[in-house]
Amino acid sequence: MTNETTISTGFDVDAIRQQFPILRQPVHGDRPLIYLDSAATSQKPQVVIDSLVDYYTTKNANVHRSAHYLSAAATNVYEDARKTVAAFIGAESPECIVFTKGTTEAINLVANTWGQANIGKGDAIIVTGMEHHANIVPWQMLCERVGAELRLLPVENDGTLALSFWDPLVEDGKVKLLAITHVSNTLGTINPVAALAARARKRGIVTVVDGAQAVAHVDVNMDLLGCDFYAFGAHKVYGPTGIGVLYGRRELLESMPPWQGGGAMISSVTWEKTTYNDVPIRFEAGTPHIEGAAGFAAALRWFVDLDHKALRRHEQEILRHMVDVISQIDGVRFIGTAPVRTAVVSFVVDGIHASDLGTLLDQHGIAVRTGHHCTMPLLERFGVPSTVRASVACHTTHEEVEAFGVALQHAVRMLR
Repeated sequence: MTNETTISTGFDVDAIRQQFPILRQPVHGDRPLIYLDSAATSQKPQVVIDSLVDYYTTKNANVHRSAHYLSAAATNVYEDARKTVAAFIGAESPECIVFTKGTTEAINLVANTWGQANIGKGDAIIVTGMEHHANIVPWQMLCERVGAELRLLPVENDGTLALSFWDPLVEDGKVKLLAITHVSNTLGTINPVAALAARARKRGIVTVVDGAQAVAHVDVNMDLLGCDFYAFGAHKVYGPTGIGVLYGRRELLESMPPWQGGGAMISSVTWEKTTYNDVPIRFEAGTPHIEGAAGFAAALRWFVDLDHKALRRHEQEILRHMVDVISQIDGVRFIGTAPVRTAVVSFVVDGIHASDLGTLLDQHGIAVRTGHHCTMPLLERFGVPSTVRASVACHTTHEEVEAFGVALQHAVRMLR
């Protein structure tokens, strides 16, 4: 196969790859690892790994509790990470950043606090047809508890939102919340979040955005997006697993009751009454993921220092190359062809199960995701139970795409 779309993007991918130790490790004996599953979780540069080791080596203590040196050092690391996240997404203040386990917990926090207090019987919630289960199920659960209605903003054949349905969905004035993904984890579609948030605001509708797939691939700024809540996890943007954030407009956070009770989230406790801490600590009960916060901040500082214009060009060139090599497979069907999307490609091949393709690709050292990608309703809309999904990162090379294409051809020949 030849790659006629490759051009110089000014992005030094070879230098980037040297910073990811896992990419130097062979798999299945002597196969070089070709990691095309960054939409599931990103690999970690050495600086992030070092930050975790440094925390446990020199700063390990609990935060916000003790007066000793190590506790002060750990608290500084934790709160500096909050400031780093706030700056990264253009939040108005660090107090608007709540640390969570990840995107899923952040969305559940909103559903169980703001949602429980503000949505009731006869109200409605809009979700889009391309949402991850994490931005569907919490709202279904809320609707079941309070007697609200879940409404669907559907998806067009090309994987974009059917925006013509917006006005009919909201015209009765019952909609209180819009839950929308910034970037589809299955299709790569980049949604017009700012425009929809503006339309929602005019009707008093609160917007909750799942930003998990966006933060590593598009510029994210809360002032420009204009949403009320934004959730994402560190592990999608080269940071550790098990930690993420909920951004919320401060006036909304201050109006919300705590979700979990315990240490740190309180101001005072008596047998008669408990008073709660200020935001964001009132939403961070118990000992937090301190080392995760350290790694999160290290990942964001590392990521911010990249040349993002060159990185975006590189990823789009990789996307075009990947589409080109996959298109050479007889009977291939792409699921999602939106004109504006990130470097994620989902596809099926006639007569071949996605999981079988994934298994054979793995034998060539190529890591892809197969299955429903936690978007079962979306795949049902396209009439397929599962797809093969290849997703790229800053370290993906054109040579890897070529090797993927060769292995894919080989796998298809074996399965037909």
